Amino acid sequence: MHPFDAAAHVEETIAAPMYLGDWLAARQPTPAVGTSSSETPSPYLSGLSWRSGREVAAQQANKRRLIAGIEALPAPTPAAQAARARFSAMVAARPATGRVVVPRTDGRWLQANPASDPRLEAGDIVTIPDRSSTVTVVRADGSTCTVAHAQDVEALQYVLACDPAATPDVAWIAQPDGTVSENKVAAWNRDAQDTPAPGSWIWAPDRGSRWTPALSRALAEFLATQGVSEPTGDGAPPHAPRIAPRHQTEFLTGAPTRSAAFPVTGGDWGTAGILQTPTARMNDAGEASLSMSHVSPYTRLNFALQPLDWLEIGFRYTDVSNQPYGPVSLSGTQSYKDKSIDAKIRLWRESAYLPDVAVGFRDIAGSGLFSGEYLVASKRTGPFDWSVGLGWGYMGARGNLRNPLSMISRRFDDRANSATPNGGELGYGSWFRGRVSPFGGVQYQTPDERLILKAEYDGNDYRHEPFGQVLKERSPFNFGAVYRATRNIDLSVGFERGTRVMFGVSLHGNLKRATMPKLGNPPPVPVTQPAANAGPRTHAAGAPTRGGRSAVASTPRIEGASPSPFDRDWSDTVAQLQAQTNWHVRSIRALGMDLVIEFDDVDAFYLQDQIDRIATILNRDAPLNVRTFHVVALTHGVPVADYQVQRTQWFASRTRALVPSEVAPATTLGRPLTNQSIDMLPPLFEQRPRAFVLSVGPGYQQTLGGPNGFLLYQISANAYGELRMPGGAWLGGELNVGLVDNYGKFTYTADSKLPRVRTYLREYLTTSRVTLPLLQLTKIGRLGNDQFYSVYGGLLESMFAGVGVEWLYRPAHSRLAIGVDVNAVRQRGFRQDFSMRGYKTLTGHVTAYWDTGWQGVQINLSVGQYLAKDKGATLDISRRFRNGVVIGAYATKTNVSPAQFGEGSFDKGIYVTIPFDAMMTRSSSSIANLRWNPVTRDGGAKLDRRYPLYDLTDMGERRSLWYAPPDGAVSP
Repeated sequence: MHPFDAAAHVEETIAAPMYLGDWLAARQPTPAVGTSSSETPSPYLSGLSWRSGREVAAQQANKRRLIAGIEALPAPTPAAQAARARFSAMVAARPATGRVVVPRTDGRWLQANPASDPRLEAGDIVTIPDRSSTVTVVRADGSTCTVAHAQDVEALQYVLACDPAATPDVAWIAQPDGTVSENKVAAWNRDAQDTPAPGSWIWAPDRGSRWTPALSRALAEFLATQGVSEPTGDGAPPHAPRIAPRHQTEFLTGAPTRSAAFPVTGGDWGTAGILQTPTARMNDAGEASLSMSHVSPYTRLNFALQPLDWLEIGFRYTDVSNQPYGPVSLSGTQSYKDKSIDAKIRLWRESAYLPDVAVGFRDIAGSGLFSGEYLVASKRTGPFDWSVGLGWGYMGARGNLRNPLSMISRRFDDRANSATPNGGELGYGSWFRGRVSPFGGVQYQTPDERLILKAEYDGNDYRHEPFGQVLKERSPFNFGAVYRATRNIDLSVGFERGTRVMFGVSLHGNLKRATMPKLGNPPPVPVTQPAANAGPRTHAAGAPTRGGRSAVASTPRIEGASPSPFDRDWSDTVAQLQAQTNWHVRSIRALGMDLVIEFDDVDAFYLQDQIDRIATILNRDAPLNVRTFHVVALTHGVPVADYQVQRTQWFASRTRALVPSEVAPATTLGRPLTNQSIDMLPPLFEQRPRAFVLSVGPGYQQTLGGPNGFLLYQISANAYGELRMPGGAWLGGELNVGLVDNYGKFTYTADSKLPRVRTYLREYLTTSRVTLPLLQLTKIGRLGNDQFYSVYGGLLESMFAGVGVEWLYRPAHSRLAIGVDVNAVRQRGFRQDFSMRGYKTLTGHVTAYWDTGWQGVQINLSVGQYLAKDKGATLDISRRFRNGVVIGAYATKTNVSPAQFGEGSFDKGIYVTIPFDAMMTRSSSSIANLRWNPVTRDGGAKLDRRYPLYDLTDMGERRSLWYAPPDGAVSP
């Protein structure tokens, strides 16, 4: 072992297998005797390179594809052809090194984290270069330019040092540690970015070049395999980086300012905008905000969601302070509350020369009092973001331009009144009609990243406000500022209409990044080699190292394999499995070289962490001839998922860092076994299922925007229990006890022209403080491999009791499923006890479930008869994110006219579901369901079934192992 102080540059060919952590720990850097650290060349650990012969072939193939891609680039002139040839030759002259990225270069850390510690094989080469002081820029013709490294200088400045006329939009950085990043560097797209470390490579194709992002990434990844970048070798001194100031303050301080993420802020209406006017900007998918703004006479409570990168949805309540809600006898002194929904769709994404373009609809499915449409474009120039657009309806009420669509048809000259008697209709007959007004503005990011300034020209003159009001306006220009108090809280102030001050506050964050460390879970059991007495004797080609890890063998050789090793006491194994997961073990069975473990009460959303805990214990205790662990998830005794853990691959991934060619899924989802096939296997351990399960917790329900008060609520204590019986049957019940509420104000009962299946909401909420929302006997089972059934009866929900049957066809690994449910129900008494009312009906649906496979989008379509005996269809579209958050919307249209339906015109809503695993410190399969319905009516009302088969079989769907926290770690 040679310590680092033997020479600054270290290169060693590995003679015998060992771990990199051990190799590094034995070579701690120490200064040579009689020298200072400044006099001794220091090894550059950030540039450590591990080259593995196992990766050379794959990297050679990648290199050939890269060269082919370069040679396919258009080259219309002889000069361009020569440059392309030089670039191709540059790549061809460099070797496929087999370099593999090392997660850390701290030997002690690697020893403490074996899953990240690479195993070095004989013939592998480890190099620690001299400390670099330069950065290398690759030019468009394949030549290189060396630039002196400077602290906190970004990639663009190095590029400009080599070519002052360069106009890149993106710079790719291959860091000395082998990682690659894409960085937006132009004035129109600059974002927060990495800075190159000494020894980095930079590739920044000029704007207008034909290099695709995929080809540029392939080049950067190839350069990353070359190790620390080297000087050009022509003897010329390195260039100095060109530090271009981005804010005026830099001329005074002389210090470069780091690029920051460009802010997308909300306006008065909650969605992305300036103040009163929208922009074409979109947040990242998953963004959500809750905001409130006040500019007299309007106070708006806004909710905004970004389910897709190109789609923004907003909904709100607007308080009109100078307009009463209704007669004093109905609503007292409460002011009017308006409900509305917005949508904005991006039509074109911004580029160097073209802006973001979006079309939007305000109050698209509300009362229509504030309805309007717009087309808007946004373009960024450094810290300024400019927007300009045309507004129709409320947004273009100034009406100082003729509608440009009138050139197509004179029908666009006139706009009908957008307000509808019942509200909630789309009102497409008035879209983009009538005179228009331009609007626009600018947002300026000050040098203080917390402060954003805004100015706009408003297209509304406020002379045509709802209820015939005319608001005083002295100026069409509005001015404001946003102060980002924290990463998730914005405070806004503005001066609007030349007469009014605006105040606002916004709470925002990205739901797809929601996560919580599982500090409440038991500490995981350390990964160890199987016990010597777990099975037949094995031979490994190399001696074990620390922690029981073998330096060579990842697949043990078996001698004398026989069923006898299964004959052991599994009680301790079962106890640890249950303690680690809180899942109930039903049985352990032998299946040749496989081990089958059945679990009830599978209580986790992020399953992979729990499966890893199970595999850790089974790997330690199972006979050595067992190759696969089958973790079978049962739902009330019915197998719905078979998670298959390949023992060798799993153990390798948990005890060392794998090279890319070795990476493969250790856990896969197989077709679920049937009860009959499981029962035929010899049992090694069996125990009875839990007979009774009880959970107690708080409950909350509310109604928003009603005439008796904007917020009516109840806080309650809720108990849920299950009495389980053999054969997939159980009795589930729920008891609710109201504790605190203001339902004493709830006196309004909406009228209805349909059977009153939901509009007795007040009576159900206020008649009794103690209620029994659920008492249902259910039996589920499987009909072959892909079909499931359920039969149920009892108090099915808070308003209806009855009996029903459901059938679901859900092929394993398929994106499609179809289900049918039929229910005969009777309306329950208002006390939610065992009393019944006279109304009876049949209700049921045929439902198609489609996981589109595109950006996590799921589409469900139900067709059938609803509780009020109306017939129609419900369309539900949702976006699922990897941490399990779902953003969705639904709409139901039946053979009921808007006049019969009443307020709202048809049933619709928006919802967000968040798994408890993303919010709680302990694993849980529970889900928080946040649902917004503008109004509760009788048309399009479905039976609220507690146990749909599609939900009960969800663990067997293809995404169950895909769900994971955004940080990739669950266990403490």
